[in-house]
Amino acid sequence: MTAWDAARFCRANWRHLCVDMQRMFAEDTPWHVPWMERVKDEVVEVSGRHSERTIFTRFMPPETAEDACGAWRDYYRKWPMMTRSALPPELLDILPELRRFTPPARQFDKQGYSPWLDGRLHAALRRDGVTALAISGGETDVCVLATVLGAIDLGYRTVLLEDAICGSADETHDASLTVLGERFSVQLDLVPTADFLEGCARSAPLY
Repeated sequence: MTAWDAARFCRANWRHLCVDMQRMFAEDTPWHVPWMERVKDEVVEVSGRHSERTIFTRFMPPETAEDACGAWRDYYRKWPMMTRSALPPELLDILPELRRFTPPARQFDKQGYSPWLDGRLHAALRRDGVTALAISGGETDVCVLATVLGAIDLGYRTVLLEDAICGSADETHDASLTVLGERFSVQLDLVPTADFLEGCARSAPLY
């Protein structure tokens, strides 16, 4: 086991927040993330063992670039092939290996990198009394980063499953983990998936 406090986390009311493990990032598109295949088994393992605690986020592009707001309009003018009008709708979905866990796993759609901006996810977690989050998915230096920083800002005790997250480039993936591990060590733990699952198996929940 690593030095993280497994009993404290796993006995809390926690959720597994799986970020944007979608077909449009796993398959042959301009936004393909090759590392997604390498971390898929770890994500499937956590989601399968704790499907009732799992929430899958999906990054949802606008219908067209002109439907986006502000600087996002310029972004999608660069990537018009990744708008909903251009993409086969099935590519927006999470991976089939994960879809089989819903329900009881839930899904949360978002329009930006962060799932926190409109307050819906935070409100739903608060209604359920959730105080801690384990985070997996992609990409490390974009949507995962935004998810982690927002969770920390909102006061959630956060575990980042370090071998269940993926990015498009080794350099920015590694740099993101270094920054998160060093600058947020009081509020965040970087934990291998096997250690996380072992810790949860050994720690009975209080509720």
